Amino acid sequence: MNTNKTTNFLTLGVDTHLDNHVAVLVNSIGQVIDTNDFKVNSSGYEKLYNWCKSFGSVKQAGLEGTGTYGAGLCKFLQERQIEVFEVNRPNRAIRRLRGKSDPTDAENAARSVLSKESTAIPKSHDGIVEAMRYLVVARKSSVKAKTQAINQIRALLVTAPEQIREKCYLPSSYQCVSACKELEAEPDNLLEDTLISMLNLLSLRWEALAEELKTIDKQLKKLTSSAASSLLEQYGVGSYVAATLLVAAGDNPERLRKESSFAALCGVSPLDASSGKKQRHRLNRGGARDANNALWTVALIRMRSDFRTRKYVEKRSSEGKSNKEIQRCLKRYIARELYPIIVSDLSKLS
Repeated sequence: MNTNKTTNFLTLGVDTHLDNHVAVLVNSIGQVIDTNDFKVNSSGYEKLYNWCKSFGSVKQAGLEGTGTYGAGLCKFLQERQIEVFEVNRPNRAIRRLRGKSDPTDAENAARSVLSKESTAIPKSHDGIVEAMRYLVVARKSSVKAKTQAINQIRALLVTAPEQIREKCYLPSSYQCVSACKELEAEPDNLLEDTLISMLNLLSLRWEALAEELKTIDKQLKKLTSSAASSLLEQYGVGSYVAATLLVAAGDNPERLRKESSFAALCGVSPLDASSGKKQRHRLNRGGARDANNALWTVALIRMRSDFRTRKYVEKRSSEGKSNKEIQRCLKRYIARELYPIIVSDLSKLS
């Protein structure tokens, strides 16, 4: 290891993984000082920090995956007064030209921070919003599994014997599941016995998932009521929508310096796509898609039953705008309206 300390401040870049992190140190003029890898645990973080200090003063770091594999290291570095920035993966064009390796990715992370290309501050993941994230993640999988269960029940009923199909294939999911639970197979009929046993099993699964969702929703309502009462008062914002937007903002929403940053985070800020004499904007397909969907839910509810929004829809429709275009405009306005409320609610918790 090189023991000569540089007099300039150093920038740390880390390519994070499940078991090992690969780190690169770059000086203020972009020269690579050293590369090393460290275990993903407290001891490994200490070794990484001491390794950095052996070369000089590290004031900033760029990490990939600060919300996943790099969450522990991110918190460790922040506690030692090192400014950490979230780094996105290099685009595919650059990777095709330069190749792909862990040291290369770590070096790119350091250079992107050094050149001020990466300026995103990571979420803190240390408050009530992180608890909401756990519930939102579990809820998404429960909803998906519940939908799959009823779809599988209906798929089996489509090809079931007529007497079973007529009894169980009902419009209401609850009625369909209840009917399937009451089925009893005739003895010595292997085909029907197997079908009914599977319908019974899937019905029990659907009911268990329905109860699971009730439990999650109850906890979500409790958390959002205590953390974001003002947000819940806004038209069309329920506990799940509120939790989704809060998770997108994070426990430290001050990292989003203005409402346009929040709009970009939610993927509702139109992107400039002008060329030559043609001036236009295109749809933003980036950002947190869950948050984008939450804003779409609010827009849809308001379009249906909010007088102010209905007047706006009528006006834009008369101008020739389609429903999708109106929804995109509404999502942008709603993000602008909700951003200061989200910041205000979360600032009360800190």
